[in-house]
Amino acid sequence: MTIVPRLLSMLVLATVAVTTRASEPVKLLLWSGEPPGETRRLPPEKDLYKLSDRKIAGRSIIKLTNVSTPTLEVFRPARELDTGTVVVICPGGGHHILAYDLEGTEVAEWLTSIGVTGVVLKYRVPAREKERRWRAAVQDAQRAISVVRSRAGEWGIDPKRIGICGFSAGGEAAGLTAIFGTKKTYEPTDGHDRESSRPDFALLIYAAGFVTRGTADLEEHIKVTKDTPPMFFAHANDDGVSSLNTLLLAAELKKAGVTAAVHLYAKGGHGYGLRKTEMPVTSWPNRCEEWMRTMKLLEKWKRIGSDYRFK
Repeated sequence: MTIVPRLLSMLVLATVAVTTRASEPVKLLLWSGEPPGETRRLPPEKDLYKLSDRKIAGRSIIKLTNVSTPTLEVFRPARELDTGTVVVICPGGGHHILAYDLEGTEVAEWLTSIGVTGVVLKYRVPAREKERRWRAAVQDAQRAISVVRSRAGEWGIDPKRIGICGFSAGGEAAGLTAIFGTKKTYEPTDGHDRESSRPDFALLIYAAGFVTRGTADLEEHIKVTKDTPPMFFAHANDDGVSSLNTLLLAAELKKAGVTAAVHLYAKGGHGYGLRKTEMPVTSWPNRCEEWMRTMKLLEKWKRIGSDYRFK
């Protein structure tokens, strides 16, 4: 007599699981043709993973290099959770490789759990220019913001809540994309580039590249204004990539009247992504979620005609 109710209960649970599960990620080409400034084709893309590599939280990482064809990998949250907010994610790797899972897909999966669409940017590495090692990465990041914004109506996302997140060298790319704002570092290539490349907020995790090597000064090309978007920072003070990269940039934001949240931890090193270790620094995703809620980035919204409103 209890079999039918039990089966019905199992069916309801299964239905809930299906409706709340995020969709499978979708990959898109970033550029409609050759990326700007490319003059030669690199050897085939490959993963430099080795068994002897240092493990992060007991697990290895993907290390992509020879990236000539940038892509976007889009992770959507379950419809019931979707806030309409989007974050483009720039993995780190010293502008030589991309820690694609540690600082890319794993971050996207976390974002979907809090209702945010995560878009992993596979930008060009290794660096194309010696002096401006960030240039190709920033071009790809700016293009990514414009492409995502141009698809807001199609994807059902909020075009005014598109952020960028970066780790280490990816933090440099993300930070510069935020700082450069609407000023693109390449000539427009198609209709997507008519959309603004300025992110609405930035999440910079153990970011590199802002401080001139051997000094305590920001690089000359870093010019913060009142129009620079708000930022969240996380860094460990014992990181080999100096925490001055975070502190000096955050100080400039303060001078310009731009809001920021800065989390500086005594210890934690570098390159942990969001994998949990015994170090308090790996709790940064919790602090980040709190900041995003404070900034009203996690409020649900809906599209009404051509207008975007909170639910």
